[in-house]
Amino acid sequence: MDQQRPGIVLTEAQKKRQRERSIAIALALAVLVALFFAVTMVKGPIVLQRPM
Repeated sequence: MDQQRPGIVLTEAQKKRQRERSIAIALALAVLVALFFAVTMVKGPIVLQRPM
C-alpha cells in the first residue's frame, strides 16, 4: 500500500510543446486584456455614465 504510482510522465518533447502552448495562451490573454483596455480608453469616461 505504500507504493507510489508514477502517474503520467511526459517526455522532454511533450514538456516543450506544453510550455510553448502555455506561453501562446498567456500571450493571447495579454493581447485580449490590452485590447479591452484600449477600447475602454478610446470610449472615454462615457462608459461610466451609462444608465443602470
